[in-house]
Amino acid sequence: MERPPEAEEQSQSYQQDSSHQNWIIAQDVLREKLITEDSFAWKLPSTGTIPEEEALRYVAGVDISFSKDEPSKACGTLVVLDFHTLQLVYQDFSLVTLQVPYVPAFLAFREGPVLLQLLEKMKRSNHPFYPQLLMVDGNGILHPRGFGLACHIGVEADLPTIGIGKNLHHVDGLNQSRVRKLLGAEENSCKDFIDLVGCSGHIWGAAMRSTKGSVKPIFISIGHRISLQSAIRIVQMTCKYRVPEPIRQADIRSRDYIRKLEMNAKVK
Repeated sequence: MERPPEAEEQSQSYQQDSSHQNWIIAQDVLREKLITEDSFAWKLPSTGTIPEEEALRYVAGVDISFSKDEPSKACGTLVVLDFHTLQLVYQDFSLVTLQVPYVPAFLAFREGPVLLQLLEKMKRSNHPFYPQLLMVDGNGILHPRGFGLACHIGVEADLPTIGIGKNLHHVDGLNQSRVRKLLGAEENSCKDFIDLVGCSGHIWGAAMRSTKGSVKPIFISIGHRISLQSAIRIVQMTCKYRVPEPIRQADIRSRDYIRKLEMNAKVK
């Protein structure tokens, strides 16, 4: 029997509410596993010499690009770079049609599965370039529920993970105008980054000027198994431009992959 429109809307609303409630529960369960301090065996370069086998070597970036013609069609991309040279050593793509809608604060349930599958595929193959660290084009704990896409992927993949946001979530009194004023303040004018301290006094992440004189900061936050201090240091070491190179390369290659597919489809 065909349902009247109002019944259909009520059903969809109920299903959405039910899904959101399940997502909240899932986030809460995963958050219990979140580690917000350094938890890794590798070491970062310092004044002393580090044996090659102990140093951080492979850093990954993940991103998703969407089709302009079909907004639900997306290309998930995983790239791995050599940490010392920032040269690409691995890339993989996954073209998918996303069925889950975008819901603020729950991006991980839309994009996370695609990116996790790429990591799992690489891990199952025992690939020698499997990353020791992951950068995600999305926020970590700098998130309305304190558990963004970078946290979700980091915990699920059990990898040290850094969240890189290009836009600021409004969390704990933090907003774009307030951060812009802080960055422009005389006492901060020479600083590469400032801590993002909310009204509660909690440090949610850092706003960083990637390049000298930049007026557009990026927002760094803990994803999993790394401290904010280490995350900032690694981001600084991997930035050639505004965003760190693993994220930049994932973004460029993801866009290029889906653009070429669309061009080929039009030719046919």
